[in-house]
Amino acid sequence: MQNTYTDHGSGDTLVFLHGFCESKQVWAEFTKPLQQKFRIIALDLPGFGENTESISSYSMESMADYVKHKLEELRVHRCILVGHSMGGYVSMAFAAKYGSMLQGLCLFHSSALSDTDEKKESRSKSIDYVERHGVINFINPFVEPLFYKENRDWLKQEIELMKEIGRATPQESVTGALAAMRDRPDRSDALRKARFPVLFIFGKEDGAVPLEKALEQCHLPGNSMVYFLEKTGHMGMFERTYETRKAIEKFAETIFG
Repeated sequence: MQNTYTDHGSGDTLVFLHGFCESKQVWAEFTKPLQQKFRIIALDLPGFGENTESISSYSMESMADYVKHKLEELRVHRCILVGHSMGGYVSMAFAAKYGSMLQGLCLFHSSALSDTDEKKESRSKSIDYVERHGVINFINPFVEPLFYKENRDWLKQEIELMKEIGRATPQESVTGALAAMRDRPDRSDALRKARFPVLFIFGKEDGAVPLEKALEQCHLPGNSMVYFLEKTGHMGMFERTYETRKAIEKFAETIFG
């Protein structure tokens, strides 16, 4: 039987969305201490983890629709949404469509901006590579650079976990999500119009969300908190577990009281 989400703790709700070629598993250890204070839900996005039903569209909007329907099933009417990387893109689509459900939003190594032309070309090349050489050959060199080089030795186990999750992802999910990320629109306007606080968490050594792109969006919401993490790449939940978890906890406490 598919288990496409986890649901632990009670009280005010935080919902965690994973990134590209990840699954809800990346949040398993990270969220355990938060379960003492809040209801913590982690979802497998369509096509990833154990969420293996056939997908008609991998767009950020269709994934946001899925999140909304799943939250309705779980009787969650309002929540803080925490989105890592691609999960942040989904969160921005959710904010644009269903902003009234949000009490807060955390972009965790993510962005409201659309891809640059260079990044779009890179995604198209990745799609071509996956179609020619398969998921395993794509994932093995893809994962390690997500971590800052000085952190890779002591995070070998976490890097291997990420590779395992990535290698298990269906090829159509990998190429579908790459195309959806490439084609997603700029969501800066959703940040400007946000009637809820926004938390930004950035790694100073993150090649996927460069510092200048991070700085472009921090000022857009009316109410925001920003964390820039030294010696951190794209995977703060592993590279800076305590600091990132504390940032989310503090953010939630300011909202929920």
